[in-house]
Amino acid sequence: MAQQLEFFDIPSPCRNLCELDPKGYCRGCFRSRQERFEWNGMNNAEKRHVLHLCHQRYLRFSRAAKANDETPPEQPSLF
Repeated sequence: MAQQLEFFDIPSPCRNLCELDPKGYCRGCFRSRQERFEWNGMNNAEKRHVLHLCHQRYLRFSRAAKANDETPPEQPSLF
């Protein structure tokens, strides 16, 4: 398989919302502390892997938040 040339560095996903959740991930970019500290030393393949992990964490967070927001109606519908 041919490999694509990388001309530009992958930018940091930081959104300047640096606050940790109970699991230790940033609430803004979903990176761990180690991933944030090592970002500038990573190559593009490693950065893409971290971004993939961040996306998975975001989806997990979104599903959990959606599940918590779904409250049953006070009275079940008859229809």
